[in-house]
Amino acid sequence: MGMTETHRVDWVDYAKGFCIVFVVMMHSTLGVGAATGGEGFMHYVVAFAKPFRMPDFFLISGLFLSRVIERDWRTYIDRKVVHFAYFYVVWMTIQFVFKAPGLMAEHGAKGVGLLYLEGFIEPFGTLWFIYLLPVFFVVTRLTRKVPPAIVWIAAALLEMSHLHTGWMVPDEFAARFVYFYTGYILAPYIFALAKQAQDTPLKGAAILSAWAVANGAMVFLGYSEYPGISLALGLIGAAAVVRLAALLSRAHVFSFLRYFGEHSIVIYLAFFLPMAATRALLLKTGIVTDIGAISLIVTVAGVLGSVGIWWALRATPLKFLYVRPQMFRLAPREKAPVLQPAE
Repeated sequence: MGMTETHRVDWVDYAKGFCIVFVVMMHSTLGVGAATGGEGFMHYVVAFAKPFRMPDFFLISGLFLSRVIERDWRTYIDRKVVHFAYFYVVWMTIQFVFKAPGLMAEHGAKGVGLLYLEGFIEPFGTLWFIYLLPVFFVVTRLTRKVPPAIVWIAAALLEMSHLHTGWMVPDEFAARFVYFYTGYILAPYIFALAKQAQDTPLKGAAILSAWAVANGAMVFLGYSEYPGISLALGLIGAAAVVRLAALLSRAHVFSFLRYFGEHSIVIYLAFFLPMAATRALLLKTGIVTDIGAISLIVTVAGVLGSVGIWWALRATPLKFLYVRPQMFRLAPREKAPVLQPAE
């Protein structure tokens, strides 16, 4: 499977690194498009990745759950709920501080206060992923005695319903839980898929090529959002990312993706700062005029800038932005497990 000295599963880190780059790319590209009123070549890359970008992230997030799901509730809640809730509240507050001046002009002081409180029930800004993960962890724990086939079918039907209430938590739960649960119940098969890809790299590359053509065709012909098709593309696309990550891990290439995967939470929490700053700088100065090029630069800045912020702060008193203090723990810290995901 390929393991590093710290017992991380290499291809899992590659997969999460791949996905976090695509997440930053999506926010960067759409943000530039909204600010300029146009589109560039990066919009096509974002559109191509839409069917599998978040499905794979959630599938990978469920991969290791079977190793810890039977823990006592206190430890489970600490690791799988409080952990993410802490970082959500801290970074929601940071994002809110940066956006408050603009919101103040539109909503007034009282309105801004209400918007901040709303962030505890309606995920704020780019942070919805870590808001939703604890919900998935708790629901999966509560349903662990239910036959997996029943839960999976219910989750698949929710995805195919394309629920749209206007509230992010129920809508994204319906759209994404099936992928998280698939990662949980099919983890042995997913690991076997990765090993197969590594054992037969030419076959894996051929399958990836065929998938890329099919995925692109469904997206650009306008069929990717149809009920049933979106679910199939999400599952097949997530499997494709697993194959790709396994092949990259075997070849030991693009190791920066593995590093990004190891620190995906660091990138996810902070990328909005360098992303927004770089976008504003480029649009104000007009140094670069091509929308696609601006989107690409902003994407790179978002990824590298967030890592740079972490590097600058990790040995300072501000390290609490990335390391949960003991006072916010329900259970004592433990040594990392033999196998672990990139969180």
